[in-house]
Amino acid sequence: MEGPEQVRSRLEETGYLVDDGLAVACFLALGLHRPLFCEGDAGVGKTALASALAEALHAPLIRLQCHEGIDASQALYDWDFPRQLLHLRAAEATGVTEADRLEGELYDRRFLIARPLLRALETRPSVLLVDEIDRADDEFEAFLLELLSEFAVTIPELGTLRAEVPPVVVLTSNRTREVHDALKRRCLYHWFDHPSFVRELAIVRRRLPRVSARLAEQVTALVQALRKEDLVKPPGVAETIDWAEALDALGATEVDAELAVATLGSVLKYREDTERARGLDLAGVLAAHGG
Repeated sequence: MEGPEQVRSRLEETGYLVDDGLAVACFLALGLHRPLFCEGDAGVGKTALASALAEALHAPLIRLQCHEGIDASQALYDWDFPRQLLHLRAAEATGVTEADRLEGELYDRRFLIARPLLRALETRPSVLLVDEIDRADDEFEAFLLELLSEFAVTIPELGTLRAEVPPVVVLTSNRTREVHDALKRRCLYHWFDHPSFVRELAIVRRRLPRVSARLAEQVTALVQALRKEDLVKPPGVAETIDWAEALDALGATEVDAELAVATLGSVLKYREDTERARGLDLAGVLAAHGG
């Protein structure tokens, strides 16, 4: 892509709206083959960015969902032991007994199960999403740093496999813990904040064009008000979209305080947050926006 504006245009064609900073970060990530580290609260559009990039680049999205205890065999590759065992029995049944030959056949590429990281190295082009890296442990971070530095991996039985074209890499973190500086230094960094009212409304209208303009505006105003409260889990843009979609499914073209309270389960996921929201002047918020 020629520049940040073209990146912005291509992403907006997919329905994903970006600001100047994110457009520049994406352009540099594509041009410099640097991973893009996206950090921010859950539901602000980090994962959606990877999907939009894949769509804009006409490339498959390969996702690695991180979790506590994830290791290389789950993320990179593993051997298909059941198939290897079947092959071994079949070879023995036909009289093959040479150990070297059997070992060579057992550790053939056809018995290798490519996990997300290896698939991304072998797929050209591709977008690799390493989602919620903050949930993984220090050892996995170090392993990932080494792989992203070279875009290559050595498999003892097969040798070194190197990406002909490095995948576009997006790492996300909800900041449940601090990710080590060494990994961040390898990446371009972008902080995802909650959007302004105008921007969030534009996102909702783009994602849910069938929802009435009035309903979209009211829901966005309510979510913006909820974020100002001391909630356990402030709602993200994803929850704003969910709430508007739920109200639309109920046949609503606008919302009042009573209906908002009845559907809080679409936007708030903790009992404490729901109770706090019920005590707010939601009617006043709606009145401030012409409701």
